[in-house]
Amino acid sequence: MAEAHPVGFRWVMKAKERGATIIHVDPRFSRTSALADIWVPMRAGGDIAFLGGLVRHIIENNLFFRDYVVHFTNASCILREDFRDTDEGATGFFSGWNEEQRAYDKKSWGYDGDRGLSFPERDLTLQNPRCVFQTLRRHFARYTPEMVEKICGISPELFHKVADALVTASGPDKTAAICYALGWTQHSKGVQIIRTASILQLLLGNIGRPGGGILALRGHASIQGSTDIPTLYDILPGYLSMPRGDGSEESLRDYLAHQTKPTGLWNNYPAYFISLLKAYYGKNATPENDFGYKWVPKITGNHSFFEYLYDMADGKMEGMFMMGQNPAVAAANSRFQRTSLSRLKWLVVRDMVEIEAATFWCNSPEIERGELKAEDIETEVFFFPAAGHAEKAGAFTQTQRMLQWRQKAVDPPGDARSEGWFMNQLALRLIAKAKKSNDPLDEPLRALDWWYPEDRFGDPEMEAVLAEINGWSTNPQPGAEGVVFGGVDRQGTPHHGPQLDGFGKLKADGSTGCGGWIYSGVLGPDGVNKANSRNSQNYLGHGWGFVWPADRRIIYNRASAKPTGEPWSERKKLVWWDQGQGKWTGIDVPDFVPDKSPEFRPTGNESGLAGIPGDAPFMLHEDGLGWLHVPQGLQDGPMPTHYEPLESPVHNALYSRDTNPLVNWFTRQENRFAPPGDPRFPYVLTTYRLTEHHTAGGMSRFLSHLAELQPELFAEMSPELAAELKIDNGDYISIVSLRGAIESRALVSRRMRPMHLNGKTVHQIAMPFHFGSAGPVKGSATNDLIPISGEPNVTIMEAKALACNIVPGRLPRGPAFEAWIKKYVPEGGPPNLHPEQPPPEETDRGKPTQSGYSLQGRPDE
Repeated sequence: MAEAHPVGFRWVMKAKERGATIIHVDPRFSRTSALADIWVPMRAGGDIAFLGGLVRHIIENNLFFRDYVVHFTNASCILREDFRDTDEGATGFFSGWNEEQRAYDKKSWGYDGDRGLSFPERDLTLQNPRCVFQTLRRHFARYTPEMVEKICGISPELFHKVADALVTASGPDKTAAICYALGWTQHSKGVQIIRTASILQLLLGNIGRPGGGILALRGHASIQGSTDIPTLYDILPGYLSMPRGDGSEESLRDYLAHQTKPTGLWNNYPAYFISLLKAYYGKNATPENDFGYKWVPKITGNHSFFEYLYDMADGKMEGMFMMGQNPAVAAANSRFQRTSLSRLKWLVVRDMVEIEAATFWCNSPEIERGELKAEDIETEVFFFPAAGHAEKAGAFTQTQRMLQWRQKAVDPPGDARSEGWFMNQLALRLIAKAKKSNDPLDEPLRALDWWYPEDRFGDPEMEAVLAEINGWSTNPQPGAEGVVFGGVDRQGTPHHGPQLDGFGKLKADGSTGCGGWIYSGVLGPDGVNKANSRNSQNYLGHGWGFVWPADRRIIYNRASAKPTGEPWSERKKLVWWDQGQGKWTGIDVPDFVPDKSPEFRPTGNESGLAGIPGDAPFMLHEDGLGWLHVPQGLQDGPMPTHYEPLESPVHNALYSRDTNPLVNWFTRQENRFAPPGDPRFPYVLTTYRLTEHHTAGGMSRFLSHLAELQPELFAEMSPELAAELKIDNGDYISIVSLRGAIESRALVSRRMRPMHLNGKTVHQIAMPFHFGSAGPVKGSATNDLIPISGEPNVTIMEAKALACNIVPGRLPRGPAFEAWIKKYVPEGGPPNLHPEQPPPEETDRGKPTQSGYSLQGRPDE
């Protein structure tokens, strides 16, 4: 965090100054480790084993926050009799596995009885052998400190030191937070790693309380925003699901029936979705045409970036827009990425500098080696200069879910333009062409309500865009109460009515429009852009920016009070039940129905929020509980299970199955995987980010002062490994995987340590990934080594744990490279070298993810 998120790390240091204990778990001793109280070096890819060991320690030693766990989590819920865990036979499979389909039938993962998830049968004593708590206890029973050492290389002494520190920092009077970033997400079981952390924090009572929680440290200023108002293919704004094109959601009625939950906040799904359709299509969306549902694109397969990449390579894709991305450096198997780009007919690149994705056709390792020839590449590249963040107005949404507005400081130079300008002008041109067409395919374009007022450059007025995202009445009635923000269209006619003050005002009858329900309230009927507020009033920052939902600074904060409504302690009070006023009050905006008494219990016949008990804080779930066991929503299991990385130096010590059974391998000759313990690739490689550079380097490598601070690619390795390979500090080395080979300097340092796993010594190396062939500072692209893979829930690649070889000396240049790499990576052989990798005809390419949540899925994040 100190290395990659240094501004946010300031607050960690402030906590340390006030007595907080900082624990850093990382294969590499970094700037964060240097400032931590405890550094835990571990083998990359063993996270679930380590976290699962902590879960077992807390359960077996009765160290969990009992009152919190019993009332606020689903620990007491009874599971079905036919549920089977991975530990039954230690197979690594849950009940419902279908080998032929390579998928789970998840029915057996649900609660017992016929009342669904809304009103589960519970045993508050936690003694029923089929309750979630006892099932969880059995699931993690073998994750002992000795097993953690065998898998992760963490000694039992160090394990207990971490466990004691974490437990000591948790309880009614204390809380602990967990911060993570790509070190957890970029794994073949990344979602389940974060799930294990959620289980840990729920057991300790650290969710929904001040100083607790799990913070996803976002990789850019607005990565949170790019999932809220998404750039991801499988969700719509506010985490609404994209409709499916398999026939199951043919009509609006079908779609809403699938997505609307009987109880909890998602019971309001129709209001959120229909208001979104009204924002998209305006007056063209009517009850008679299902509010334009037929115009919404439908998911017909896996539309992830990796799927597009394969289509490019196979000549099935003609063109591509690339904005704020550089897959030629930042994406997995970037060597294959550059080759695939050469198969396009046209490519539009928008960036501030000529990145590798714009120059691959004339300046790339493949051109230098003769693998590609510029005269043979037919791809026509259109380079559009982009405006920087100081040259445009708008909002960032950061890690804390906070929208912060930034003003435009200067006009962009020359022909540089903002993304807003580009998308606005592109849309206007496409809509104009569509209106001259009678093709039914163009009907969705003709139906779009593209109303935005423009500034003198042709940029859409960004506050008008924010007003639409916030939501408004769709009736432009004169004299209506509340501010009408930007209320005329491009022809000057009234366009919409007053702004709404929150998502609670959204309706399913077409009377409201809203571009993103979770942001509703940021620009309400008072006309104040709260994202632009800069008047912090308390330690939570109320008055500074706007935090979704409803400016609640700590989500699920009903959990900060006892089941009976009083604060857990004076020191940790946040919101509480005011008996005299009959409502929830406190320092934060209560994340709960304001007048729902803690004593309220539904009868079992209610719907929506009326079905949530007064002591159930997690109202997005149908039962209102925090899920230790996930009864629905995940593809690869209801409880986290340790699987080895797709490339690993060892076999799975816990189960007969080595790898996540649902992972998407993207099987292809150019994307092979090494089998477990492959002697050709004996070392573990993990990647990381430097403070001085930013992602693929487009915003940092081209700046002389930053380039001077970190001028060259390097690989950190331990003195023991360097001695074994006869490598000195600063020597050139070549790093090889089944995908390719790159060159770097060796950085020999005690920051990397050999790991001892079950009697076997495993060496790890760590490399940054910011370098490429463009700009004043050049170097190999580390991601040339990374395989393309897809975690089952969100299709993110595994970049933090893979197998490699190290060859002392420089990489051969020109045509000599081909003969050299064949020596270390034989060209022949099947693409599925890993025994658990399905053959090409059985790959799950084309299957859509079904996440319901989306994480950091952008390749360059």
